Amino acid sequence: MSEKTEKLIRPGEIEFADTETIRQMQEHKLAEMLSFINKYSPFYKAKFKELNIDIRNVSIDNLKELPFTTKDDLAKFNEQFLCTDKSKVADYITTSGTTSEPVTFYLTSNDLNRIAYNEAVSLQCADGSSNDIFQIMITIDKLFMAGMAYFLGIQKLNAAAIRVGPGTPNAQWEYIHRFKPSTLIAIPSFIPKLIEYALENKIDYKNTSVKKIICLGEPVRQPDFSFNELGKRITSQWDVKLYSTYASTEMSAAFTECGKGNGGHSHPELLILEVVDDNGNKVREGELGEVVVTTLGVEGMPLLRYRTGDLCHVYYSKCSCGRNTTRLGPVMGRKQQMIKYKGTTLFPQTIFNVLDMLPQIKLYQVEVKRDEFNNDSVTVYIDIHLKTSPFIQELLSLFKSKIRVTPLLEFISEDELNSRVHKTDKRKTEKIIYL
Repeated sequence: MSEKTEKLIRPGEIEFADTETIRQMQEHKLAEMLSFINKYSPFYKAKFKELNIDIRNVSIDNLKELPFTTKDDLAKFNEQFLCTDKSKVADYITTSGTTSEPVTFYLTSNDLNRIAYNEAVSLQCADGSSNDIFQIMITIDKLFMAGMAYFLGIQKLNAAAIRVGPGTPNAQWEYIHRFKPSTLIAIPSFIPKLIEYALENKIDYKNTSVKKIICLGEPVRQPDFSFNELGKRITSQWDVKLYSTYASTEMSAAFTECGKGNGGHSHPELLILEVVDDNGNKVREGELGEVVVTTLGVEGMPLLRYRTGDLCHVYYSKCSCGRNTTRLGPVMGRKQQMIKYKGTTLFPQTIFNVLDMLPQIKLYQVEVKRDEFNNDSVTVYIDIHLKTSPFIQELLSLFKSKIRVTPLLEFISEDELNSRVHKTDKRKTEKIIYL
């Protein structure tokens, strides 16, 4: 690698380098990664031998000739991905298990430092600095990576953290008034509840210290980067700036929006990104494809060409912020979650967007049942207090006008709905289930 490249690899700075400099850096890190897993990963060592792969001939140009790593591989051969002795494991993490059983990830001290670096440069990308106070409104325990990662990144940024976790609106407002955070880190669908509580309790939420919200777990934008219904609801009621993020345990990295709001920026020093079609070919600018990542600098469980299953639009052009890194639009869904309903193919987010258009709907769950012909029936569960003819007609008309099909509606008690969506043994809300 050139001296120029070495000098540029400082926190976040490589993202502003020219394409060739970024490429040289990634080629160097890819060679290091391949050598490392060929030596220390039982899974990849066996795979290279089985397929007669000479890692010395592998480059970014021919990376697609290598096999993918899948979620099934991780589940079936979990510990064979571990590249270090367990005595060097510093933290145990499990995936959320959204579409399959949770998988264990083993992190070394170096991996924790890498995560801290990722979140620090991600927060910088989202206009964060050491002057910010971040209120963490997500789980930081229960083997969950996200809350811990944000905390580590905030420390790396030399900023301050308020570790409230997923508390009630009352608790969140108490700490907002007490410690005056500038930025909230939250699941965006919780923000309307926060606003509603403020209105009901005469809290002057528009004149608090909060200026920004880092949104994770759910999109707040459309593929064209305009706000979706959830994003519109939040910003129409509260003059705050929203920053979308996309991350996963497997990649130990994040794609975070800059102030321009034109997609989440990749960190090329932390991973090699591919966005591919059903045949494994790279999709073009603005097209939808599956996110595939090769992790760089991971010590415990590095992954080669890992298929996330997440479908995003990709943008290779330079951002107006000056960063020269690939950007991802919001996650449209996962390949396993595509719904075939009455001749129409839908992503769950399409249904969520319609439900989010009606502020009366505070909570909902979408249930998908698949028959032997691979067709789906879709049922939406809503609070029984909304069961009136005018509301039903309004909601069904919205579905028909927005997605051309109407799901079945089931009205159940608030307690039953809460128990369905907020499972005590789950870290994430279950807005959709597949039966």
